[in-house]
Amino acid sequence: MKVVLCRPQSAARALEQSSAWERIQQRALEAQIQAKKRAEGEANKPGMLFIPGMDKYMRAMPNYLSRSRLFAPVAWEKRQMYEGSDLIDGSEKVTLKGWGRQLTEDVADIWFHALYLCSKAPMGQAVRISRWRFLQDLGRHSGGYAYDWLHRGVIALSTFTIAIEARTADGIPKFSIGTRASSRVMHMLDGFDYCASAREYRLCMDPRWREIFANREYGLVDWEKRLRMGQRQYQAKSLQRLVSVSSDRVQRYGLEFLKKRAQYGSHMSKFRKNALEPAMRELERLDVIAEGRIERSLKGAEQAVWIKL
Repeated sequence: MKVVLCRPQSAARALEQSSAWERIQQRALEAQIQAKKRAEGEANKPGMLFIPGMDKYMRAMPNYLSRSRLFAPVAWEKRQMYEGSDLIDGSEKVTLKGWGRQLTEDVADIWFHALYLCSKAPMGQAVRISRWRFLQDLGRHSGGYAYDWLHRGVIALSTFTIAIEARTADGIPKFSIGTRASSRVMHMLDGFDYCASAREYRLCMDPRWREIFANREYGLVDWEKRLRMGQRQYQAKSLQRLVSVSSDRVQRYGLEFLKKRAQYGSHMSKFRKNALEPAMRELERLDVIAEGRIERSLKGAEQAVWIKL
């Protein structure tokens, strides 16, 4: 006699329900992936620079640049000439070298906004920018001096060259640009054209900025607060960039490091009184930091301490 074993009806129903649940989960996962792609929209197109958090009210800069003395709160006529100089001292994880006349903190404003505008198109593609609108976005009047200042800044960015390499703690390169013979150096601004009849620039950013920002080591700067800083508060703007580098609520930086980063040539007492302390007060006024002060570290060295807001 042949015996036929049949699956109990309850077991078959349970198997069907399990398969149905798996299909529901799969469809939900696919829907999440599609929603994420739709949310990123144009930013996911090849060549686009997508920086999470950078929007109309925020600007972004790689941490390596913000920690360095690439941009410094110095007078235009006192800028140094760099010829392959190391711009980050004593770092085992980053190499940053620069060629050209030192960039000032107000030129950092131009770079911040140029990067933001160029991110609206594929990197490497020239973006048409009204000079008048650009100055308005930087909170500046559109007089002759302002146009001259903007043009000097654009030229300075276009002629300044960097080579940068970031490494893991094990020394493995995360990315390398211009530090090896097989890789060319990079300009802060890849180039520009000026159309006098249209009174506009055509600015271009090197596509390799995507590689740097893809490392996700960058700081976000509150653009509105930056534009609200008092006249010639360049040291405060410089500190604002440094504050953005770390997510630590309590931040500490040695005064020797801060003085060298700011390229301040006078005595430490003058740096502390005339530059650092007023800058901390300005950042407190704008709720960028709180309780900014100077104290001694456990090793007895002077350091600036503040709470990041």
